[in-house]
Amino acid sequence: MQLGRFPRFPLAHRPTPLEPLARLTAKLGGPRLYIKRDDCTGLAVGGNKTRKLEFLVADALAERATTIVTEGGMQSNHVRQTAAAAAKAGLKCELVLDRQVPWADPAYDASGNVLLDSILGAVLHRCAEGETRKERANKVMADIAARGEQGYFIPTGGSNAIGALGYVCCGLELLDQARGMDLKVDHVVLASGSGGTQAGMHVALAGSGSGATCIGIDIDHDPPYVRGAVTQIVPETARLLGVSDRVRADAMILAEGYGAPAYGMPNDAMIEAIKLMAREEAIILDPVYSGKAFAGLIDMIGQGRFDKDETVVFVHTGGSPALFAYSELF
Repeated sequence: MQLGRFPRFPLAHRPTPLEPLARLTAKLGGPRLYIKRDDCTGLAVGGNKTRKLEFLVADALAERATTIVTEGGMQSNHVRQTAAAAAKAGLKCELVLDRQVPWADPAYDASGNVLLDSILGAVLHRCAEGETRKERANKVMADIAARGEQGYFIPTGGSNAIGALGYVCCGLELLDQARGMDLKVDHVVLASGSGGTQAGMHVALAGSGSGATCIGIDIDHDPPYVRGAVTQIVPETARLLGVSDRVRADAMILAEGYGAPAYGMPNDAMIEAIKLMAREEAIILDPVYSGKAFAGLIDMIGQGRFDKDETVVFVHTGGSPALFAYSELF
């Protein structure tokens, strides 16, 4: 896969660590558990979107953009990392936020990621009641054009074929690390929402002929949406890389039932998963993505989904700033 031919703006600390979860492996009774620390990508507290933004920001610069525009929920990790990436690249940034999660804590609108958005210098646009993010983003892009500037729009989660290249890189990096550790990876498990992270990882694992499977955990509580997003991005990414003959979109695996009651709304399994990871491995998960995804992995282990002699890598996608908007849970 010829990733070198795509422009890339350096943002991430790479490679991120691949670490054994020895205490959790023993406590949960196997399989062998490892964690890929993409919470350590380095850009403004890190997270998985940084890898996507290396390719998206490079594309924005190639198009001579002056301002990056993106959208997300109030506590969006993607939005925070986009604001940071724009600052690093010397670009303006305008963010469209909506209040899609009915979480009553006042900190939700002022702390965590949204606080960092402001510190990073982004212009925040909060959707009015009844206004969609798409409608507001279109207005923002029109206003930028009216000022004689060039806007560059990044979709939710940075999830398109260009952004997914970041997770193709992550998958290949992970496999290279595993070879250096004489480790055979059987499964990679990660949170899946807007689709780009899982799509990129799926293309990397399938396109390289690794034999490992990528299992996405639906954290949106909306399997048709998540599955549709992944299966749309996979073939587009595979075409960019010339590996369409080796990658099947319908081979993607989505584990359902772990996102309840809704996107961004807590459940007991997520709370316990965050506490377990913190108290056994001193690693902090987040309440929206990695917490629910790890809860799903725990449940699948309990169901006997994996053989004890298999190796499962959990991808930590970051997002810890959001914990401060959900502090009452803990």
